[in-house]
Amino acid sequence: MRSDFIFTSESVSEGHPDKVSDQISDAIVDLMLGKDPESRVACETMTTTQRVVLSGEIRCKPMYDDKNEEWKFNGYWAPGARDEIESAVRRTVKDIGYEQDGFHWKTLTFENHLHGQSAHIAQGVDAGAEGSNKDEGAGDQGIMFGFACDETPDLMPATLDYSHKILQQLAEDRKSGAAPFLEPDAKSQVTLRYVDGKPVACTAIVVSTQHAPGYHEGEKEAELKAYVKKVVGNILPEGFITDETAWHINPTGKFEIGGPDGDAGLTGRKIIVDTYGGASPHGGGAFSGKDPTKVDRSAAYITRYLAKNVVAAGLAKRCTIQIAYAIGVSEPLSLYVDTHGTCAEGVKDEAIEHAIRSIGKLGGLTPRAIRTHLGLNKPIYRTSAAYGHFGRPAEGDHFPWERTDLVDDLKAALS
Repeated sequence: MRSDFIFTSESVSEGHPDKVSDQISDAIVDLMLGKDPESRVACETMTTTQRVVLSGEIRCKPMYDDKNEEWKFNGYWAPGARDEIESAVRRTVKDIGYEQDGFHWKTLTFENHLHGQSAHIAQGVDAGAEGSNKDEGAGDQGIMFGFACDETPDLMPATLDYSHKILQQLAEDRKSGAAPFLEPDAKSQVTLRYVDGKPVACTAIVVSTQHAPGYHEGEKEAELKAYVKKVVGNILPEGFITDETAWHINPTGKFEIGGPDGDAGLTGRKIIVDTYGGASPHGGGAFSGKDPTKVDRSAAYITRYLAKNVVAAGLAKRCTIQIAYAIGVSEPLSLYVDTHGTCAEGVKDEAIEHAIRSIGKLGGLTPRAIRTHLGLNKPIYRTSAAYGHFGRPAEGDHFPWERTDLVDDLKAALS
């Protein structure tokens, strides 16, 4: 691992077209899990000028049941279910703040192409019939990664942590009226210099934000740029901004047309923004729109949880964990820990692997055990669909994978 280098991460706001799609998809996940904790959801969203389109596979008996002959006339949808889905979509767009001619929560055209889950997927994922010993299988094959490091109090890469927080502050100020010239679509990018493996200075900042008419020239442009510099200065640690920091605020100039009106959005296109900003490997699967039987989501959460607890316990300064599954198979195929040479004295990576497997209260690393331990069969996902799935405060049922309640268990297992 290099000790001296320059590294960059980016984030995008809740109004970015891909993030609009992610939030809509997760609003559908939440809607269905709220009605049936065992729902199966794989919801993809496409957004463009004045249009939202849903597609994918679902199973949620209170809303959609292809065994219910009474609902057959309505495509197996319960009475009012389609309207509930449309209301959830429009409410999500409204909450983000889109009331523009090119994308408006009230007047956009909505299409729902969701349909029943494939029986051939269900047969491999569902647990066996009553009395059977067959455990629930993974919802797909794949590899998932979790990561943590000691660069920030959130145990996240600093470049990504600051990129997220810049955009969160812009959104808060836009919605409160403190910065009325801002519109929902925005992107940020933070470049930091590392010395001895620690971030010490900011070499470049990029912030592109959609704005009200006229804020690309003259005094209004100066007002916008001064505001952005103040936000960044309040978020980055003291001394990180220097005379050598390069600033690029709306570098292309005018940015009035944004969101889905400016560019089409799709669920799952911001997976590096969602995770670790490029500081860690990524298994390739997106999270949003998927119920937690899909290990793309639940296994990525458990590996973050485990890696964060390893670092929080002082067992390493950096930790990457990989886990792998086969569709329909409950037990993981492999568990791999890499602390990048930062292990505490007397601790080895393979010993951490063994310690993780020995912690009884985890109940194992099967999909069912993960969901049970973290409490994932709940409507908690839309809030994760913007500003990153990791490095957020664990509050109530939300972001349970950010808890550090395994610290003592890991220390005991390694003692």
